[in-house]
Amino acid sequence: MTTLDDRPDSDLWPGHGIDVLPRDRWDRDQLADIAKFRDQLAGYLAGEVTEDVFRVFRLTNGIYGQRQGGTNQMVRVKVPYGSMTPEQLDMMGYIADRYSRGWGHITTRQNLQFHFIDLVDVPDVMEHLASVGLTSREACGDTVRNIQGCHLAGACPQEVLDITHWAEAAYQHFVRNPLGQRLPRKFKINFSGCATDCGQAMFNDAGVIAVSRAGSDGAVERGFRVYIAGGLGATPHPALALEEFTTRDELLPTIESILRVFDQAGNRDNKLRARMKWLVDTLGIDEVRRRVLATRKLLVASSSWPGGIPTEVLEHGDEPAGVADDGDVTRIGQGIDREGPASTPVSIGGLTPYVRWYHVNVVRGAANGSVSAYAHAELGDITADQFRALASIQRDLGAGVRLTNRQNVVFRDLTDDQLPRLFERLAGIGMAQPGAELARDVVACPGADTCNLAVTQSRGLAKAIAERLEEEGLAEVGGVRINISGCTNSCGQHHAADIGFFGAERRAGGRSAPGYQMLLGGYVGQEQIHFGDKALRLPAKNAAEGAVRVIRRFTAERTAGETFRSWLDRVGGAQAVGAGLRELDVFPAFAADPDFYTDYGEAGPYTAEIGESECAT
Repeated sequence: MTTLDDRPDSDLWPGHGIDVLPRDRWDRDQLADIAKFRDQLAGYLAGEVTEDVFRVFRLTNGIYGQRQGGTNQMVRVKVPYGSMTPEQLDMMGYIADRYSRGWGHITTRQNLQFHFIDLVDVPDVMEHLASVGLTSREACGDTVRNIQGCHLAGACPQEVLDITHWAEAAYQHFVRNPLGQRLPRKFKINFSGCATDCGQAMFNDAGVIAVSRAGSDGAVERGFRVYIAGGLGATPHPALALEEFTTRDELLPTIESILRVFDQAGNRDNKLRARMKWLVDTLGIDEVRRRVLATRKLLVASSSWPGGIPTEVLEHGDEPAGVADDGDVTRIGQGIDREGPASTPVSIGGLTPYVRWYHVNVVRGAANGSVSAYAHAELGDITADQFRALASIQRDLGAGVRLTNRQNVVFRDLTDDQLPRLFERLAGIGMAQPGAELARDVVACPGADTCNLAVTQSRGLAKAIAERLEEEGLAEVGGVRINISGCTNSCGQHHAADIGFFGAERRAGGRSAPGYQMLLGGYVGQEQIHFGDKALRLPAKNAAEGAVRVIRRFTAERTAGETFRSWLDRVGGAQAVGAGLRELDVFPAFAADPDFYTDYGEAGPYTAEIGESECAT
């Protein structure tokens, strides 16, 4: 087996000008992964490694096939809890330019994806990632996926604990852990620092929310509430509480015990029923709970017992940011009502660009004095030049950076006097639009652009909705979020959005046509989740108009501080609102308007082409 040290430098490293880690500081396990990938790739290309074997191997290493087939690959980069350094951002720009199509994509799980990378270039890309402390290991496949965490952890005025280093500890413990290499199916772990649940614990296999409880002596103890068996997909399932309170020293043993029970009892015969949610459906929550707690009790005997406060937490702490003395609080959470005099207004029209941006993109009020601000990445896309510019901004401001699960970038650890400069520089690269995380910020999966399972161009619809919102002056409406998936599998998390769409093939006049199912009223927060209810089906080319009409009605009828879900319940629910849109569910004759039979961005007639699933979420 060749190793990195055996390979000549050639032209792989000179020229990119990025301050990478010295090779003796690269993760040695990662180097072994890369060397093994080179050997397996060589065997595959020589016909010595079968397609099925190589497919499982590359997926475990975060390399995913595209619908274009051939040697086109998507490389998914794990970014634990979304945290990035300037060197990592610079490297993303380099990879986008040299190996991909000039831009990368933020996912709803805080990963980064690069498409159209040639299979033979993948080992070099993996080396570039290693040089800045990133990996694609276990970003795909039947493994423990990227550890997600609230992007405002350590800066949020509502948090009970700063979950940053808990998420880091979980990442370090589970990456390459033998327990997580050949699971029945993928396993997702999320962390939130408070009940606002920006980390979206309520629809994951193991969701962790920081909570507190009062002891008999009146002292307050901070710890966690762990939820299990949540999931989206074609059959969404709300996460269920494992126990009322999990202590800090038992958190990692609890997560490992959940994983062990899933590994032992998960369905290995039917992939469609192999997630944690189906285990609860089969055994019942009481039996799953009993097995997890029994496993945890005996886990101390394991040679890899992860109990106690993790080293990362002991070294860096987990104290919450706290609320500022003046009580001035703003937040951009999961649709929760805003508080305080600086809260987000319902409408921000008529203000200067900077003031508009400040009102809805800046989060402040923490006792530690930190200020955070969002940079808007349209459709979650970041060009190579934007990556490099973000790195430069991060260096110059001495800020932290995290990717959000709504596909944006948040700068943290800022001061008030840095905000005008940040706005100016973001404006210069097209990332200063106000309303990041609000109506303008439409979230979409990659869709039929690259995914084998998608039946519609979800990104095209997202762009069309954003354009219509701009035209109608509704792009900066607060309290409403739109998510789109190109199929029922909910990679775009359509179930959890105020307005959700998933793609579906329609038939009209004997022809196939692109369409969407609209859902209304999805909500995550306050340790609750409501999945969106079906409103109506729409032709793809009428879906944007449908979204605009719903938002227009919501803004006209909402009361002060009323959430979208509360408004929806008050006016009769999703079907009642959908009934008012029935005129949009009409396909004109093909001769009258052939555009309705062509998907966004496509030149020819629509066809629903579905390839073999490689578990893209």
